[in-house]
Amino acid sequence: METRTFYSEVLTDHNLHPGHKHDLPGANQALEGVNPSCGDDIWLRLKLENGKIADGAFSGDGCAISQASADMMLDLVIGKTREDALRLSQLFLRMIQGQAGEEELEELGEAAVLRDISHMPSRVKCAVLGWHTLEEMLRA
Repeated sequence: METRTFYSEVLTDHNLHPGHKHDLPGANQALEGVNPSCGDDIWLRLKLENGKIADGAFSGDGCAISQASADMMLDLVIGKTREDALRLSQLFLRMIQGQAGEEELEELGEAAVLRDISHMPSRVKCAVLGWHTLEEMLRA
């Protein structure tokens, strides 16, 4: 029960008070991510400088899980190199598939609360929308 309460508090906080849901003047990367099965739609914007993600933001509409996950993702990747951000994204996706070890989950910070999403197949696409958008952007 304690884990569920923590999950709910973290998810609710990132959904109701997202620190990265705003416009990002000076962004030099932007990509739209859409989940056609439920209508979640986000625009991810990054400011890449000297091989690092100097800043990031998102906008759009979606369920609490997609919005909170995108916000937690940006908490993790801002300040990281492109390579580190891609590694964290792969770790998050492995976690969602139940393939990440407990020690690895610490690297994901609050985003690790979403690990049980794998038990809710209809919500997996919501949780990974921002992460897939980030990967597509950084691999382009």
